Amino acid sequence: MSAAIDEYLAGKDPDATERLLQFRDLVLACGEVNERVHRTEIAWARTRVFAAAFIYSSRLEIALDLRRRVHHPQLREAFPTTKTVITHRLTITSDDQLDDTLAALLAEAYDTVGPGTRAR
Repeated sequence: MSAAIDEYLAGKDPDATERLLQFRDLVLACGEVNERVHRTEIAWARTRVFAAAFIYSSRLEIALDLRRRVHHPQLREAFPTTKTVITHRLTITSDDQLDDTLAALLAEAYDTVGPGTRAR
């Protein structure tokens, strides 16, 4: 793990920290990514950011960018960020919510939004 991630996680809720690391493992399992650690969040991109996460109190908040609107039990809100991309914000409060369904949505985001959405 990088020093930047360690710095971001310093002082955060231990359970939420563990969930963020589990989510990060799901992201890294998708394939090659550019991990961008900011003061307030960690984002993952190929050509374009397709996922981001941050810790708010004891919760893990996730943003997934997809080319379609989906429903998910942990969905907090979904809103268009471009004409073709919808950002889905999910709240994760337990380890079992980082499941195969979420992993499939993450893989979809990696495959469909990560490479960029502009016609080439």
